[in-house]
Amino acid sequence: MLTLLELLQSGGIRTIAELSDRLGVDGRTVRRYVDHLIDLDVPVESVRGRHGGYRLAPGYRLPPLMLSDDEALAVLLGLVAGRRAGLMTAAGAASETAAAKIRRVLPQRLARRLDVVLESVAFTAPPGDFAVPETAVLLTIADAVRHRRPISIRYVAADGRRSERTLHAYGLVAHSGRWYVTGADPGIGEDRTFRLDRIADARTLPGSFETPAGLDPAQRVLSGLATAPYRHEVVLRIQGTVDQIRTRLPAGVATVEERPPADGAGHETDGWLRVEVRAERLDWLPSVLASLDRPFVIERPEELRGLVMALAERLAASARRGAPRG
Repeated sequence: MLTLLELLQSGGIRTIAELSDRLGVDGRTVRRYVDHLIDLDVPVESVRGRHGGYRLAPGYRLPPLMLSDDEALAVLLGLVAGRRAGLMTAAGAASETAAAKIRRVLPQRLARRLDVVLESVAFTAPPGDFAVPETAVLLTIADAVRHRRPISIRYVAADGRRSERTLHAYGLVAHSGRWYVTGADPGIGEDRTFRLDRIADARTLPGSFETPAGLDPAQRVLSGLATAPYRHEVVLRIQGTVDQIRTRLPAGVATVEERPPADGAGHETDGWLRVEVRAERLDWLPSVLASLDRPFVIERPEELRGLVMALAERLAASARRGAPRG
């Protein structure tokens, strides 16, 4: 659409055939782009007749983009944070060139403020740590979510298996440096969640669908991640409230039974909740349990019990150690 606007700004009447050829789309798409421009208050005029087409109203020029100091800082920080957190698309160079263009026109005093901020902030995800989705895939799925249109996706699973399926996409979720789409797979009659960087292609299909009432895409993705198969299945009983447990074991990491489990006699064990964690590694769990500072029981695996005891011994040894002389 922006390319169409640039062509029209060059002056004269542009025929639909010419615009279709320059944009690489059909005539119907050209008309849709024109309608979008008109909706944005761009005065595109339709010229009828043998040599008709489209032109801009005389004297119209796209106004320059003007940002206040705070807006410029917000845009640049968003670009940097998105790149470092792994939430850019495959056209990652676009974020760098966009940031460079904005920085070139910043007053020196504002550029210094930005440098101070970037030197002070820490990002939890290192750059380049995540695969990123294709821009076209992200935009196609977002449009399908907005208009409730089915999409066809070509997906590559973690084990390399390829499949093509139809998806009724309910929502897009960005979590821990990755993009996810969650929705219903009508082919198998189940809800599924997919990583966008593993979707090779996405295209919109005819028709529409209804999103279930009260659906929370973010919660659906977090629950799916917490219950996905991993190398270790950890079962704990922790004495505390759900909110207390969630401060260290969020929904994307663990599932917590809202109701306390029963003891051998069938009575509820007051204040104790069953917690399940699925993880590829166990070495991070002992420190998390220590920071939780709540009584807990390890039901399985036995390996975790050994890691917790080893951490406790290291902490006790450090606490007994005296300060070095001098």
